[in-house]
Amino acid sequence: MEISSFIIIGLTVVLLLYAIMIYNNLVSLKHNVSKSWANIDVLLKQRHDELPKLVEICKQYMGYEQETMEKVMKARSAVASAQQSGDIGALGAAESQLRMGLGGLFALAEAYPELKADQSFQHLQTRITGLENGIADRREFYNEAVNLNNVRIEQFPDVIIANMLSFKVAVLLEFDEEDMKDVDVKELFQ
Repeated sequence: MEISSFIIIGLTVVLLLYAIMIYNNLVSLKHNVSKSWANIDVLLKQRHDELPKLVEICKQYMGYEQETMEKVMKARSAVASAQQSGDIGALGAAESQLRMGLGGLFALAEAYPELKADQSFQHLQTRITGLENGIADRREFYNEAVNLNNVRIEQFPDVIIANMLSFKVAVLLEFDEEDMKDVDVKELFQ
């Protein structure tokens, strides 16, 4: 064999190993996105289970504030639907509505001293607030994993392997700026 044959075989092996390394990195990034989403999903399910308990306690004290409680339950249902369908965009919008509804519910609770003093309400409020904070933290990790994945599958030479093997762009979990504003407590009492 000639020396040029060894060089060609050597270059082929190096290119093959490099392609394998790119593929393995892309797979790792894809699974990090899935793992990050699973971490959010756990908290969403926990919060989903706590909300009916909170609404029931509030109903005992806030009989005529039915509209606020209905908004929370409707948003809860929209979150569950988006979660089941895997629609990240719809989930972001539903999450925004749920956060606004919860903010309104907690703000209205201020007008009911007996409700605020109820230990079950306090426990659920603390639990749901903690879950909200956890979701926000994990959303940040999810979006970072999505960003790393999306950048990698668009960079050269990774884009070649990504396109050949059908790696997909992941969707960021975003909330509308309008929905992220603080709840106007004064407006709720008018």
